[in-house]
Amino acid sequence: MTRTLITSALPYINGVKHLGNLVGSQLPADLYARYLRGRGNEVLFLCATDEHGTPAELAAAKAGKPVAEYCAEMHEVQADIARRFGLSFDHFGRSSSPQNHKLTQHFAGKLAEAGLIREVSEKQVFSNADGRFLPDRYIEGTCPNCGYDKARGDQCENCTKQLDPTDLIEPRSAISGSTDLEVRETKHLFLRQSALRDDLDKWIDTKTDWPILTVSIAKKWLHDGDGLQDRGITRDLDWGIAVKKGEEDWPGMEGKVFYVWFDAPIEYIACAEEWAEATGNDWERWWRTDKGADDVRYVQFMGKDNVPFHTLGFPATLLGSGEPWKMVDHLKSFNYLNYDGGQFSTSQGRGVFMDQALEILPSDYWRWWLLSHAPESSDSEFTWENFQSSVNKDLADVLGNFVSRITKFCRSKFGETVPEGCEQGAPEAELIANLTTRITAYQGFMDAMEVRKSAQELRAIWVLGNEYLQAAAPWSTFKEDPEKAAMQVRLGLNLIRLYAVLSAPFIPDAAARMLSSMNTLDTGWPDDVASALSALPIGHEFSVPDVLFAKISDEDREDWQARFSGTRS
Repeated sequence: MTRTLITSALPYINGVKHLGNLVGSQLPADLYARYLRGRGNEVLFLCATDEHGTPAELAAAKAGKPVAEYCAEMHEVQADIARRFGLSFDHFGRSSSPQNHKLTQHFAGKLAEAGLIREVSEKQVFSNADGRFLPDRYIEGTCPNCGYDKARGDQCENCTKQLDPTDLIEPRSAISGSTDLEVRETKHLFLRQSALRDDLDKWIDTKTDWPILTVSIAKKWLHDGDGLQDRGITRDLDWGIAVKKGEEDWPGMEGKVFYVWFDAPIEYIACAEEWAEATGNDWERWWRTDKGADDVRYVQFMGKDNVPFHTLGFPATLLGSGEPWKMVDHLKSFNYLNYDGGQFSTSQGRGVFMDQALEILPSDYWRWWLLSHAPESSDSEFTWENFQSSVNKDLADVLGNFVSRITKFCRSKFGETVPEGCEQGAPEAELIANLTTRITAYQGFMDAMEVRKSAQELRAIWVLGNEYLQAAAPWSTFKEDPEKAAMQVRLGLNLIRLYAVLSAPFIPDAAARMLSSMNTLDTGWPDDVASALSALPIGHEFSVPDVLFAKISDEDREDWQARFSGTRS
């Protein structure tokens, strides 16, 4: 039994996340966590709201609330939606926690001791209308690289190019919209990432199983142009973690806070501390290699825009501290999910958001579509037509239809107990052999975190049951050979339990309903398919479930398409 630490990128606190955010980090991380638990592994799955920096202040100001109050409320909103989407976090923390404050200041002190932080006097944009320095995300303008007119001062969300505010064309304040901006001098702390370039390069070279997307982004930042640049880790903001060296004040840094991209990844560790304090567990055995974490496999999930900070920035913090912290072993990165010919966008309110999705349909409908269309090798696109087709063909016609047909037929001919019947024959042996092959492939793809291939293999496993049922035709067999029909039905009922176990990582609510209808708590993984298909004994009672998945009508699809054609208010 192995131990696996899983973290997904922290969602910003500035509102409910859209489906693109969900499939880019939290949902595939949950899929992997559920799968590993199902195989009997010990898992610690952590996530938290990212509560510092510009998005929090701007969103709070827009809501007319103090930022601390706004963040507390939105954390509860995001936690509730995550629960309703079936995200099985062991802990969903907050980057504003006391644990993260203390740990971030600790890392800053260690990096300073190692000579890896330098003070820099730099010119920053000051807004005369707002009476304050504008951190990079408070400035919007046109990207000089791709021409996107809503690029931020730190990064263009359209082309992902890293920017400085002074790079923007026609810059304006994101607070007031004012263009009355000027450049003034201020002092900040910079992490000397460039001094760690060779160490980071060697470390990345050891990650031979990282996705090509992850490695290419990391190497590009390491070597393109002048290579890895030193990075500012403080900001002129009121909301955030006060700049200190451990518990000591930092002369000259009064009134400043750490940059959100410095403290946010540290929350992965602080989140484990929050979890430990809430549950009485030991967090250090997951994070400190001198305390037992050397046998932990650490896997991160995130969208491609977060990759540079997790392959370079956060590792630089851990390596530079000189302390025995657990480093990431595998980083699973995703491209973008686009929406109906354009982009999902939290800031622009475009697309379907998690709360809206749950108002329309239960979470499993969305989980299945998103995971089976995960943007792994390239960007993918959500369209309502594709969503309707996938739900109807995969969930309703294949899985739901199988469960309905076999349970209803058994009830009509044998009652609501598993019938006995005769011995299995050649068709059943062939089915078991095919299932064994498919399940082995499914496990291989899940182990490798190949999400779309896993979904395709799972669907193929469902199809095998339908093909068997169609060929066996117990409703016809019953007329001539009731004993044989009973055996076929018994196998079919056991397939429902098998499907529930295999499908639980993708569609946990439907899997739970299937197990409930089969009146079993047996979630044992089918390491031996023949044995798994006799888990429900003869005479075992079951019930016929309600429809697992309702089909999406053309009328509903057209209604939703029209409803979400604009932007969220």
